[in-house]
Amino acid sequence: MRTRQFLRRPRRLRDAPVRAAAPVAVALAAAVLAVAGCAADGGTARGAGHGSAAARTPAASGTGGATGTPGADGATGAPAPAAPDAPRVPFGGHAGRYAAGTLRPSGDQAALDAKVVEHYRRWKDAFVRRGCGRDRYQILSPDADHPYVAEAQGYGMVVTATMAGADPDAKKIFDGLLRYVLAHPSSITPGLLAAEQDASCKSVNGGDSATDGDLDVAYGLLLADRQWGSSGAFDYRGLALDRIRAIREGEINPVTRLTKLGDWTDRGDEYYWVSRSSDWMIGHFRAFRRATGDPFWDAVTDAHQDLIAAQQARYAPGTGLLADFVVGTRTAPKPAPREVLEDPHDGAYWWNACRTPWRIGDDAVTSGDARSLAAVRRMSAWIRKETGGDPGRIGAGRTLAGRSLSGDTELAFSAPFAVAAMADPGGQAWLDALWDEMAATAFTRRDYFSASVTLQAMITVSGNRWTP
Repeated sequence: MRTRQFLRRPRRLRDAPVRAAAPVAVALAAAVLAVAGCAADGGTARGAGHGSAAARTPAASGTGGATGTPGADGATGAPAPAAPDAPRVPFGGHAGRYAAGTLRPSGDQAALDAKVVEHYRRWKDAFVRRGCGRDRYQILSPDADHPYVAEAQGYGMVVTATMAGADPDAKKIFDGLLRYVLAHPSSITPGLLAAEQDASCKSVNGGDSATDGDLDVAYGLLLADRQWGSSGAFDYRGLALDRIRAIREGEINPVTRLTKLGDWTDRGDEYYWVSRSSDWMIGHFRAFRRATGDPFWDAVTDAHQDLIAAQQARYAPGTGLLADFVVGTRTAPKPAPREVLEDPHDGAYWWNACRTPWRIGDDAVTSGDARSLAAVRRMSAWIRKETGGDPGRIGAGRTLAGRSLSGDTELAFSAPFAVAAMADPGGQAWLDALWDEMAATAFTRRDYFSASVTLQAMITVSGNRWTP
C-alpha cells in the first residue's frame, strides 16, 4: 500500500478579538481483554473538576435494529458499574441502536470485535503518547504538519471512551487527553482547543481553533459522561456543555448555521462563508441537541442536511461525492476553486471529504434519518459499481464526477465507504470486501490519519458504535 502524508497547510489567520467561553458475556469480555493486551504507563487519573456534576437528560436515537433492550439514551441498559472507573457501556456489548436493515460484515461477531481490538492495540502503541505535563496524554500525528493537532486529540477522546472495557486504561488515557486539551485553549475562544502544537507542546500558528477537533472533544465528553458518569475528578457533562456553547459561539456561522473553519473567521473575512465537509458531523449535532435541549442544534442539523443534498444533486449527481470545501455558503454554495485553503484539489473529493461517507454514514445507521441514508446510499452505490466491488480500485481522491486523482491505495479513502455500505441494501458483498481490507491492511507509525479513520470506521462497522 502506498501512502500519502496528510499535510494541512497553515491556515491564513486574521486578527480577531478574544471571546469569553461562554452486559457483555463473560467469555467475550475475556477474549476481548486478552486480545487487547493494552497496558499504559502508570500515573493517576486526577484533575481539577469543572462545575458541578449534572444529571443527564438522555433521549433515544435511532430506529429499530436494536441489540438487547435499549435504554432511553439509545444504548442498552448496562448494569451499574461495580467501581467508579468501570465502564457502563463496555466495548463488545453492542449496546448501540442501529437502524433497521443496517448491514454487518459476514462472519462471527466475536471475531469482528477481536479485529477492532487488535487494530486499537496497534493504534494505541503507535500514536498514544504520555508527556507535555503531569498525567497528560496526547495523540501523535506524525503525518500532519505539527506533531499534535486538535483533530487527533478529538479522535483519541472518542476512541478511548468507546474502547473502555477492552482497554483497562481507557479512562486514564481519556483523562490525560482531557488535561492536555484543557491546557491548550484557543487564543480567541478560550472554551475551544488550539488547533496545533509543536514538539515542545506549545500552541503555534496563532493558537486558534479548528472545528473538527472541538466537535469530537465535546462529543467525547458526552460519551465519557455516559461511560463513567461525571461525579469523579472531572465533570464530563459540565465540560461538554461548556464546549458545546463555545462551539456555537465560535465555530457555527450564525447566518447559515453551517460550521466555520474555526473561530478565526469572522464577518468581513473571506473565509466566513466557507465550510469544510469533514466537519459536517450530523450525529454530533444530534447529540448536542439531546444534551442541551437547545433547538439551535436542530437548525444546524437541517442546514447541513440541506447543503449535502443540494451539493450532491447539483455538482455530483452521478457519484454523490462531496468537495473538501464549499464556498459562497451565504448565497450560492458551490465546491471551492483551487487552493482556497489547502490544496489544488480543495474543490474535489480529497483528504478532507474522504471522511464524509463515515461521518454521514455514522448518522445514517445510528439515527435512521432518511436524509443521511439517501446521501450515503448514493455514494455507496456509485463507488461499488465504479470499482466492480474491488476496494483496491477506490484510489486516493476523485473529482466530483468520479475521475480518479491518484493511483494510490489508501485506507483513509476506502474505510469510510465501509460505513456507507452498511446502509446500502445491495452492499453486503461490498461491505465484506471492505471489512477484509481494513482488517488485513497494516499501517506504519507515520500513518496516523489513515489508521485513526480506519479504527473509527471499524468500530461502527463491527456494531460497536453507540450514541450519548
